[in-house]
Amino acid sequence: MQSNWKFKSLQNLEKKVMTNDGYSSNLTARCTELLRRPLNEYSVEDMRIMIGQQVGLNYLIPLALEQLHINILSEGDYYPGDLLNVVLKVDKAFWSKNSLLFKNLIQLIKGNKNLLLQSGISEDILANFN
Repeated sequence: MQSNWKFKSLQNLEKKVMTNDGYSSNLTARCTELLRRPLNEYSVEDMRIMIGQQVGLNYLIPLALEQLHINILSEGDYYPGDLLNVVLKVDKAFWSKNSLLFKNLIQLIKGNKNLLLQSGISEDILANFN
């Protein structure tokens, strides 16, 4: 990865262009806007949205993990822990290809297990990451 990747947009990094095919939902419009925004300007909510759409994971998961190390219960617009929740739902194929990031996630969860359980995150969900 380039050293200045956080100052670039996903559109620039992934050479991905989203086009308006005549149908534009609020989510599509927001994702199109976020594709053009430099990653260093992303909020927790921006990361939550794009990770939830499985877009730009090679760049957004490292950013999300940085944020989760600061506050495991980082929240976007919905509830404490909504960023972690969407990270936990990332496709298993991504984690298979990115074992170091997966190990980082596991360590993060293990180090905060009691806090996560107190916050209402299901023990069943956490069991998948032991």
